[in-house]
Amino acid sequence: MNSSRSVVIGISGGVDSAVAACLLKKEGYQVTGLNIRVLDNPEETPTLQPSPLIISDHPDYRIPVFSLNLSARFFDTVIRYFRNDYLAGKTPNPCMVCNKTVKWHGLLEGASMLGTGMIATGHYARTSFSNGRYRLFKGMDAAKDQSYFLWMLPEEYLGKTLLPLGILTKSEVRELGRSMGVRSAEKKESQEICFVPHDDYCNYLTTSIPGLAEQVQGGEIVDRNGKVLGHHNGYPFYTIGQRRGLGISAHKPLYVTGIDPENNRIRVGSKSDLECSCLMVSGLNWIGMDAPSSAFDTKARIRYRDRETPCTVEPRQNKKVMVTFRHPKQAVTPGQAIVFYQGDEVLGGGFIDHIPQH
Repeated sequence: MNSSRSVVIGISGGVDSAVAACLLKKEGYQVTGLNIRVLDNPEETPTLQPSPLIISDHPDYRIPVFSLNLSARFFDTVIRYFRNDYLAGKTPNPCMVCNKTVKWHGLLEGASMLGTGMIATGHYARTSFSNGRYRLFKGMDAAKDQSYFLWMLPEEYLGKTLLPLGILTKSEVRELGRSMGVRSAEKKESQEICFVPHDDYCNYLTTSIPGLAEQVQGGEIVDRNGKVLGHHNGYPFYTIGQRRGLGISAHKPLYVTGIDPENNRIRVGSKSDLECSCLMVSGLNWIGMDAPSSAFDTKARIRYRDRETPCTVEPRQNKKVMVTFRHPKQAVTPGQAIVFYQGDEVLGGGFIDHIPQH
């Protein structure tokens, strides 16, 4: 295999990865597909196995596809993290962790087995190389841009990654899929977490952690002054900003404003109590730049569909940063990611650690 013109691409079964594979094939690459399995037998040794997946009925876009079972790794790095974050009173984002620890890890492992160093995915984002650094940028389709989910990737990974869809819109990708004979051209997208049936994380936690419901039910719901307003079903089953399902009556709408796992307590308050201007961030990864040694101004999102907001990033001890927003944010949620942007470029990101008390 000519390693300089060969690439291993992640094949999920959807239209995006299939079209990305076809585009690389059209550009003259030797393309091999890799379907990473994460919900199979965790005892199986991770070896390349031929896969029956066919991405296109057009003879020009037929590629060999293999599968790689990384179910054990998925459980250890993604599912375990997902459970632990909820038990710590946080709200996890498993897709981001999976991208780095399972998808990119698996693609690079598969590429090594096949004798090539290049990989590709169907994500809507872009990369470049300048001033000796690999950089990450938003996809051109603002409605589909997935750069927010890729902030954890180290530059070493970005330097080996091709992202053919970064300059395309979703509608263009579907049209290309039709013209290239892609079988999944009309397939609808799934927004659910792959290992959580029906996207019901509460039921998943209850069934996957024996005895959890009994251990955490009946905790107190308190207001900002500590007054007990009622009792809840268990702190892991609530998220910051939640309004429905609290089971208490009040003369004004109440929202979850804090989660106290140590005391199995939920704090509630008004919508204004959800406003926050500063937060502490840990688990940082910087892209195209070194970790900052002094404060700097930039913009950031605290969730995927969030609007970028001007902020100041100030380094603190233990490789953390304090982020202060120019305008207050609503429902800042520990465990979720904050991603920093300078124009279209992703500077990096981290996990929201906590909200400092003043």
